[in-house]
Amino acid sequence: MKKLILLFVGILFFAGMYATPDEGMWIPSKVAQLNYADMQKLGCKLTAEEIYSINNSSLKDAIFQLQSEDGMGFCTGEIVSKQGLLFTNHHCGYEAITSLSTTEHNYLDDGYWASSLEEEISVPGIRVTRVVRIDDVTERVLKDITDETTEAEREKIVSKAIKEIEAEAIEGTHYEAAVSEMYQGGEYYLFVYEAFGDVRFVGAPPSAIGKFGGDTDNWMWPRHTGDFSIFRVYMSPDGKPTDGYSEDNVPYVPLHSLPISIKGVKEGDFTMIMGYPGQTERYLSSYGMIYKRDYFNPTIVNLLDVQLKTLKQDMEASEEIRLAYADSYASNANGWKLFDGEALTLRNTDAIQQKEALEADFQKWVDSDETRKAKYGNVLPSLKESYEAFGPATEDIIYLSLGLLQAGEHVMNVQSFMSLNGLLDDTKGNADAINMTVENLKAETDEMFEKYYVATDKKVFKALLVYYIEQVPAEKRNAVFADYIFKNFKGKTEMESLDKFVDAVFEKSIFTDKARMDAFLAKPSKKVLDKDPMFNYVQGVFGDLMGVQMAYLGAMENIGVNERLFIEGLREFQTDRTFYPDANSTLRLTYGTVQSYDPRDAVHYKYLTYADGIIEKEDPTNSEFIVPAELKTKIQNKEFGQYADETGNLPVCFLSDNDITGGNSGSPIINGEGHLIGLAFDGNWEWLCSNLIFSVELQRTINVDSRYVLWVVDELYDCQHIMSELDIRK
Repeated sequence: MKKLILLFVGILFFAGMYATPDEGMWIPSKVAQLNYADMQKLGCKLTAEEIYSINNSSLKDAIFQLQSEDGMGFCTGEIVSKQGLLFTNHHCGYEAITSLSTTEHNYLDDGYWASSLEEEISVPGIRVTRVVRIDDVTERVLKDITDETTEAEREKIVSKAIKEIEAEAIEGTHYEAAVSEMYQGGEYYLFVYEAFGDVRFVGAPPSAIGKFGGDTDNWMWPRHTGDFSIFRVYMSPDGKPTDGYSEDNVPYVPLHSLPISIKGVKEGDFTMIMGYPGQTERYLSSYGMIYKRDYFNPTIVNLLDVQLKTLKQDMEASEEIRLAYADSYASNANGWKLFDGEALTLRNTDAIQQKEALEADFQKWVDSDETRKAKYGNVLPSLKESYEAFGPATEDIIYLSLGLLQAGEHVMNVQSFMSLNGLLDDTKGNADAINMTVENLKAETDEMFEKYYVATDKKVFKALLVYYIEQVPAEKRNAVFADYIFKNFKGKTEMESLDKFVDAVFEKSIFTDKARMDAFLAKPSKKVLDKDPMFNYVQGVFGDLMGVQMAYLGAMENIGVNERLFIEGLREFQTDRTFYPDANSTLRLTYGTVQSYDPRDAVHYKYLTYADGIIEKEDPTNSEFIVPAELKTKIQNKEFGQYADETGNLPVCFLSDNDITGGNSGSPIINGEGHLIGLAFDGNWEWLCSNLIFSVELQRTINVDSRYVLWVVDELYDCQHIMSELDIRK
């Protein structure tokens, strides 16, 4: 891989250390106070009230977070019609599309377009939420906190205040509430949400459009991916959210929906993104960045590499297996490339040096005053010491959690049976508890074996165990190897012992065969569990976990305290800087402009790609670059309708310098009039350390152009059921 070359180092240093108009994931309720004047200068024509309001309909009311049923957010979507139609990325809908697909109805490969409300398909396990209001509750949460408050006392005070605030916020309503920590505990904000549990699949192009370029093009520019999918939010007939599907539910009537612009974009045009960015660490110390570069990222990348390469062999050989693993494979492949690219960027740019220069200035400022020195003097030395201990401890934790406890599909499920094993010590005394536990486990195991391919699982399980013993010296390995595997499955070599153990797991364990599992649950037996090779394996791994966890947690606690003090000190030190909080899956706004960039010497990347580039990339021998026949014909004949630009060509994707991260996928990118001009779906390879530090020159957001989205829906697949609802602006 070629090394990245940083241009304009001096400019980058300044931009990385002080917030620019393009940098920052801002809390929308603060827009009028902090950002509105800058946004106007760049071309925003909306008022602050039209962007965020708690009394009137505003932009925020069209922005929804996609969540799993446990409330974990993973993407953003936007309402684009008065009947609750929601746009998001294809990769955000990927799990839903995969779960609904079969070999007979392969929506992943073939696409799907509902032609009526009746044809829209319920998606179990997904809900969406919108923000009702945001309140700054810092003063109330921290009112009893002083510099003398111990960490244990602080945690109790903060936790108590948060519980009270959340309970008061939703009393007598159907809302949900969460108080979110900002600046590592420097500020706290209350977010009140409305959650909708009835979400239905409306349409998506085939993966050859929605995932065109696959893993090869992921994080790369130029891009030609139609990364969008369409869902609809439903509500009860009286206008309230429901927990799940009901045939009585009706399409959601939103407070605000986004008009869609096909006017097009030009370099320098104002852009705004609202969404739910996941996690950034912009105030991480240089020691934390070194830790990620040398320990966290490489360990994860290497383990995922083993898993992905093993899975891919079977996925390429079987359509059933490919569909079964498609979502988890895509997610892990995305993480693999992100972590690899982030570490590469940290190695080959001066990102860490920028942070070190800031820290040197900070330390000088601290040392020049005795009061500051007493409070902040030991912050950076403590972070250095803690991260040096944290690195090896993290490596051990990742090897155990990702390498051993997720080696096979069902390894983690063993934990659910550990409590049953204890109950079976007294079958008579614990009869009721055993029966209740077994009934719960039956429901879990039905799902476990629903799409389970034992031969594939065996290959992955073995590959990760082999990798572990190849990488970890015998004296540092988890005790399960010496005390159980090599002791009970003796062979002439470690590999021979490992082969015998893996064979036993897949020939005898109840966790690798539905019939054996059903027989066990019909007649639970402690003897069966005690002899089960996978059960013993998991018990052995956990038995050796405590020592590793203690080293990890000890360093982590110290890091948390000092990172909070570091941010607090920085905010005192840089009085001319407007600070924004790190992203944490809460609603944020970022603004900027449409921008090209120069990634390295003599290379210029234009801000816009066209459909001709799809044909240029076509490779019928590569599944990532297959072009559907109907798409190719339309492009070659230039049948672009009203969606062509002034050149007569069809735009596909464009670049902006908005500041986003994971979780922003699917977010609307909006012009100065408040119209949707595209969907954000990726960052760029040259600055994959963007979660840690911002770059004006190199950091870009990749967006699918609204003209391409509508062309696919309208001209390519003639989906008038969808088009009739949209407010198109020319």
